[in-house]
Amino acid sequence: MQHITGYHAHVYFDASTIDQARALCEQAAQLFPLKMGRVHERPVGPHPDWSCQLAFEPQVLGDVLPWLALNRKGLVVFLHPDTGDDLLDHTEHAIWMGAIRPLDLSVF
Repeated sequence: MQHITGYHAHVYFDASTIDQARALCEQAAQLFPLKMGRVHERPVGPHPDWSCQLAFEPQVLGDVLPWLALNRKGLVVFLHPDTGDDLLDHTEHAIWMGAIRPLDLSVF
């Protein structure tokens, strides 16, 4: 079994939901021991939409994942482990909340 060193949750949004996404990410950063990344108003890396990353340790997944599920209010959240295999982490190991969006896997 591959070792999971952390998780990334990517909250997707657009111009009409940026304030909602920012508030969700800021609240998560206040409630949990995680790092909130920049709020990107353009697609970054493999992500097809604007996004903000929440990075956290494996031991808080059980708290962060259900909180995001209950508080995302329609926002799409893409969550994946960090095992060192970026392609598998972003495909077979991924968890989607909301609509599955097409990632640009060519970056891997």
